Amino acid sequence: MTKRDYYDVLGVAKNASEEELKKAYRRCAMKYHPDRNPGDKGAEAAFKECKEAYEVLSDGGKRRLYDQHGHSAFEQGMGGGNPGPGFADMGDIFGDIFGNIFGGGGGRQRGPRRGADVGYVLELDLEEAVAGVEKQIHVPTLAQCGRCKGSGSEDGVIETCSTCQGRGQVRMQRGPFVMQTPCPQCNGAGKSVANPCHECHGHGRVQEDKTLAVKIPAGVDVGDRIRLAGEGEAGPTGAPPGDLYVEVRVRPHAIFERDGDDLHCEVPIRISQAALGDAIRVPTLGGAAELRIPAETQTGKVFRLREKGVKSVRSRQPGDLYCKVVVETPVNLTGEQRELLERFETTFVGDGARRHSPKSSTFLDGVKGFWDRMVS
Repeated sequence: MTKRDYYDVLGVAKNASEEELKKAYRRCAMKYHPDRNPGDKGAEAAFKECKEAYEVLSDGGKRRLYDQHGHSAFEQGMGGGNPGPGFADMGDIFGDIFGNIFGGGGGRQRGPRRGADVGYVLELDLEEAVAGVEKQIHVPTLAQCGRCKGSGSEDGVIETCSTCQGRGQVRMQRGPFVMQTPCPQCNGAGKSVANPCHECHGHGRVQEDKTLAVKIPAGVDVGDRIRLAGEGEAGPTGAPPGDLYVEVRVRPHAIFERDGDDLHCEVPIRISQAALGDAIRVPTLGGAAELRIPAETQTGKVFRLREKGVKSVRSRQPGDLYCKVVVETPVNLTGEQRELLERFETTFVGDGARRHSPKSSTFLDGVKGFWDRMVS
């Protein structure tokens, strides 16, 4: 069967750096590793293909040969049939990569792995995120079995695992390579029980809904995470628990929109206020504040209120509040109001209209020029 291009196998460009190759191999190994796909022959073949591609491309000499001659460089008569120099370091590569992905490798791991970390998304109102709050959350997780205290044994008798002889790992042959992986019989614990616990069936853990009080510091924002050490899943057969990560999401607010430490809002004003000027009250997270609208203010004008924003968990100085004024057209006019506006409109005649409405005059001049060009 024709072999796929090694660069295509790892999904990298031909000029990929060593770090890019390593990251690509990590992704491939995490997806297709046999421990994650037990009994899946297709995943096993894909894993071997990724490993073979990385073994060649991560070695400078072999990569140059491959770039020049392709797969034929390693057939009999060119690259040779044995691994050759550069493959002696594969143990270190696997120890680095699989130590991060699967919790061990290279014979260094002893005993069961710690419990898995757990993620939880907590939604807050803007006021809660800004001021800080304490929340009760309910997290479904694996907790230590109370009946056997996490040992997995009904009678408390724990024996040495007969498969790995207590080492917690077994050696697996993958072609010319030997890998050490957690023992499938004892899950890396090195011990086994003859009489499993009736509650957890020998796993040492049971499904449980845990209720926790979480203190949210003032100033958190979307995406911030709070770590609760030891509140994740219990480890297998008495191993240490993982951690719980609470990720903050902030609900949309009816008035304010947050941008980092700053807040933005729209403030509607009347035509008369925009034309004559006024002092109005605007909302802030700390109460109402005065905003002075100068005469002849146009819609869309943004006013800045210093230090009326958010004091984040990362800074000591609060942000600002930006108020965008929007001139609102009056509705439901009375007869008197309509008459006053009609009389007011009659004052916009001749050159006075241009003087009082500069933007409108500029727009009309632009339209006239456009039509003149169209007909010329």
